[in-house]
Amino acid sequence: MSHAVADRLALVVDLGTGGPKVGIATLDGRLLWREHRTVPTDRDSTGRATQDAGLWWDAVVDLARAGLGSGAVAADRVEAIAVTGQWGSTVPVAADGTPTGPCRLFLDTRGAPYTKAVIGGPALGYHPTRVATWIRRTGGAPSPNGGDPISNILAIQHDDPEVARASLWFMEPVDFLTMRFTGRATATPNSMTLAWLTDNRTPERLEYDPTLVQLAGIDPAKLPPLVPTASVVGPVLDAVADRLGLSRGVPVIAGTTDLLTATVGSGALLDHVGHFAVSTTTWISAPVATKKTDVLRSVATVPGLRPDRYLIANNHEVAGLALTWARDTVLGGTYDELTALAATSPAGSNGVLFTPWLAGLRSPVDDRFARGGWHNLALHTTRADLTRAVLEGVAFNTRWLLAAVEKFVGEPLDPLRVIGGGAQSDLWCQIHADVTGRRIDRVADPVTAQLRGAALTAALSLGALTEAQAAAAVAVDRTFVPDPSTHAAYERPYRGFVSMYKRHKGLNAALRP
Repeated sequence: MSHAVADRLALVVDLGTGGPKVGIATLDGRLLWREHRTVPTDRDSTGRATQDAGLWWDAVVDLARAGLGSGAVAADRVEAIAVTGQWGSTVPVAADGTPTGPCRLFLDTRGAPYTKAVIGGPALGYHPTRVATWIRRTGGAPSPNGGDPISNILAIQHDDPEVARASLWFMEPVDFLTMRFTGRATATPNSMTLAWLTDNRTPERLEYDPTLVQLAGIDPAKLPPLVPTASVVGPVLDAVADRLGLSRGVPVIAGTTDLLTATVGSGALLDHVGHFAVSTTTWISAPVATKKTDVLRSVATVPGLRPDRYLIANNHEVAGLALTWARDTVLGGTYDELTALAATSPAGSNGVLFTPWLAGLRSPVDDRFARGGWHNLALHTTRADLTRAVLEGVAFNTRWLLAAVEKFVGEPLDPLRVIGGGAQSDLWCQIHADVTGRRIDRVADPVTAQLRGAALTAALSLGALTEAQAAAAVAVDRTFVPDPSTHAAYERPYRGFVSMYKRHKGLNAALRP
């Protein structure tokens, strides 16, 4: 790595569902400063899940000013700004880039009736002809269960007509923040993935598919213009640069999904090199060369870093969030205390199973009404058993998804790189290795993988690094090898875990509020 690259900086933003992280990193991915601010989510039993996008921008400005003014770095060395984060959410935006209403998150299912009218039918919940049209062109389709941009946009158009009239654009969160930096409304084939409105057979075509836009019933004039993934959108606005303390003219990179920056930030840039996350949600991904879809298991490929490469896409709605929920509502304590407590319970949690479907399922089964909880409790069940069962339940969920992904790829993904806040726990990493039977390579500083990936993506965009150099810049700090006897001991509870979904599906439907 050249000294020049190691000396050049990027201001990077990772907008998670918990709130934005802001960092300052070298273009070879070394994080020099970072901070996080939480943003509340408004959720209720109607399916509402919203956040105030204005709070995101306020937090990004405050944190960036703090970092650039901290003395940790020289602000005049910042040569790029890059935003990554959550996707599948919708911000209604005015001409000046300010939000006209709350952001509807990917967890918001209130638009389900509208997407059901567009795509719903008798074939696994889909209209067979319409879903075939979508999948042939994009690799996926809007869900009849809601929770994606088309359902969000349609719900705004039907249920919030004043917001719809005030909005010039319907934008992904990363594109909204990029517009706040540049004043320019843009999107990319990567950031618009879950809108399923671009022809992903030819990702280099920077236009929305008119057939799909018409089928969706969305006003095409309110979709932001497309630019190439990871391209330079333009310079930062002078007013924003002055407010943050940056040099004027710093280039801003087009917003990217956290899936893409996780891929880059995990060092898994080569075809069929897999990574997964143990963060708020989880996914398993790898770069591949072709467009492909598994409708039955909700696994597809989406536009990747380059037009000739795709990323495997899927999602579990709850991973690390399950431990947060258990801590805050039942168990108490800190994360360190809970993981230490979990280590005192044996593999299998003395027969306790935990299903982490607290916000439904998306892959390998699309069922937003699935629900989770502890199962097989007894009078001798301890707090340690309950805690370890949460860790194991998330790992069982990962194995369930891994089976679908490996079938999709046609080969085992071994080893797997792991990122995310949950990966900081040695115990949780080892449980994943023992449950999946796969070697787990934890990258250094796994909780900041997307920030690192955003910096490396900026370096790639500016031509400061090659993809091989970017991959080599990511170090592995520890490897977790599965224990054969423990892996064998997990077989029975894993089979019970998978069968639990089928057994409880009817009950969940009957108890649905």
